[in-house]
Amino acid sequence: MIRLLLLFMVPFVYAQSDDNEINIDQTGDTLTLYIDQVGYGNKMGLDNFSSSSSAMPITGTSLTFNIDQIGNENLLFGTLTADSSSYTLQWTGDSNSWDWLIGDVGSADSSNLLVDITGDSNTMDFDQGSVYSAERLDLDLTVLGSSNVFDVDIEADDVIWNFDITGGSNNFNTLQNDGAYGEINFTHDGDSADVDITQISGTCPTGISTCKGIITLDITSDNATVQINQKDSANDT
Repeated sequence: MIRLLLLFMVPFVYAQSDDNEINIDQTGDTLTLYIDQVGYGNKMGLDNFSSSSSAMPITGTSLTFNIDQIGNENLLFGTLTADSSSYTLQWTGDSNSWDWLIGDVGSADSSNLLVDITGDSNTMDFDQGSVYSAERLDLDLTVLGSSNVFDVDIEADDVIWNFDITGGSNNFNTLQNDGAYGEINFTHDGDSADVDITQISGTCPTGISTCKGIITLDITSDNATVQINQKDSANDT
């Protein structure tokens, strides 16, 4: 097992978002990665804070990530290829950005993600299994804050997707596609919610006679807009 601890601390100064950077190019199994970034304008990936960026290439099996970014305008993004891996992610602050693509260039089976976001005007763009196999995913997201934007696309055979959002004017768009079993449990407490959920069961794998999707909503909100598309189809919307 590899154990890596990186801690960066910078003064909390309102300046250009170009403080600390962690660039990772990793290949190998059973990696345990702890990262704490505390401050303003930190990032993890291979971006130099310019208009161009490149992926964070991480490849392995049985990876364990624990990443905390505490502060404003922090960035975390890249491409991962990892089977049997778990991720614990935490953001505390405003205007942070998370953009991850798992299973785009290789298998990403049996992923477990536990995500906590506290703050306003954050963005989350998460894709799992967009090209290659992603058989199982357990994703838990807890959000406390307002005016956040979420775009989550999941293509996996067996998915449990729990999200609990507290705050106003949050925008949530998620696609759960091509799974034998898909479960979405959504709890929202806050006004002016904008929610779009698409759940497509797709083609049943060999040996499974019935594919099904389940969506459970618990929404407390004034002026909310919720749109749900749930169907049996091999195609997107």
